[in-house]
Amino acid sequence: MPRTATGQGSRDRMLALSGLFAAAFLAATLIPAQSEAVLVALIVAGGHPLWLLLTVATVGNVLGSVVNWVIGRFMMRFAGHPRFPFSETQVARAQGWYGRWGWISLFGAWLPVVGDPLTLAAGLMREPLWRFLIVVTLAKFGRYAALAAITLGAAG
Repeated sequence: MPRTATGQGSRDRMLALSGLFAAAFLAATLIPAQSEAVLVALIVAGGHPLWLLLTVATVGNVLGSVVNWVIGRFMMRFAGHPRFPFSETQVARAQGWYGRWGWISLFGAWLPVVGDPLTLAAGLMREPLWRFLIVVTLAKFGRYAALAAITLGAAG
């Protein structure tokens, strides 16, 4: 069956959204990725409603953060094992830091370098998933919305 121009365009748009989702998901895990570059490229290219791009990027990024939360949540079962990646001192320091700042620190989940480990620490410190989702979603959406506003302002 031959492809029509419209069918190809729909396929290309779906691939672009899938790529944005994958980049946003990976960027939120401990794997380095650049979802911001993908988002900016798609905003500049046009072809997708802004609300859809922001939604796809936010959902992908939040789900990647949930992976970190789950890893942190179940990681403590292995404390004391020789291959456990953190020393008792590091765990105690993280508990003290998270105890001092608590869930408010999750508003920094959008930050480069520290944001991803912060979501892991939230799971480690047994932050309730419902609160984690609310705060991290607000933080991640805020970052993407600010980036979109800057991009649109620069494109003028």
